[in-house]
Amino acid sequence: MTTSRTFKGRHFPKPVILLCIRWYLAYSLSYRDLQEMMAERGIQVDASTIYRWVQAYAPELDRRIRRKLKPTRGDWHVDETYIRIKGVWHYLYRAVDAVGQTVDFLLSARRDTFAAKLFLEEAILRPHNYFPETIVVDRNPAYPAALSILQKEGHLSPTAHLRTGRALNNLVEQDHRRIKRLMRPRLGFKNFESARRTIQGYEAMSMIRKGQVDQVKRRDGKVLASFVEDLFAAFS
Repeated sequence: MTTSRTFKGRHFPKPVILLCIRWYLAYSLSYRDLQEMMAERGIQVDASTIYRWVQAYAPELDRRIRRKLKPTRGDWHVDETYIRIKGVWHYLYRAVDAVGQTVDFLLSARRDTFAAKLFLEEAILRPHNYFPETIVVDRNPAYPAALSILQKEGHLSPTAHLRTGRALNNLVEQDHRRIKRLMRPRLGFKNFESARRTIQGYEAMSMIRKGQVDQVKRRDGKVLASFVEDLFAAFS
């Protein structure tokens, strides 16, 4: 970890930092909501400070849980949803498996074959994902082209195929709402990098709360808090 990502030099204890990060990434709260909540507990912390904590540690949370994720199961349901960044629409590619576990995600400025291929290729290479035999998508023409390229390059089984149809993808479309709810109080993102880092944290916390890591049962708040603290235990 770089110096900026350790807890050295911070003006608040590590438990306070992790509490703010965990609550921000798990619940529909704004930075100012958290500032007020901390003030009620006698902790005076500025909203901008909490923002910097999220930017520093949310990507690290995502990185650290990856090797602890349970394997995904069955078909992949793939879709992209719109994210506004500084007034401009971007695209959040997301996939869940047959039981709603998060397969992977990717924020992109593009919605084309290149972006679809990049997303699927990165998802395939994740160690917790099995190669899917069926990928359920909408009628976006980028997906068939991306699948063909991946098969030619040997990244995907030649027998893998797409199923298309809006009604088939309700599973991932419902799962989009989880992320959208978290974004609603934030009133949009100011730049791509802050959006990317924050979304990494949203998705990481969502995977933990779904029960995708062995140590945490679905929506077990106490165990979740202990798990996050353990992830960062080696860093002062």
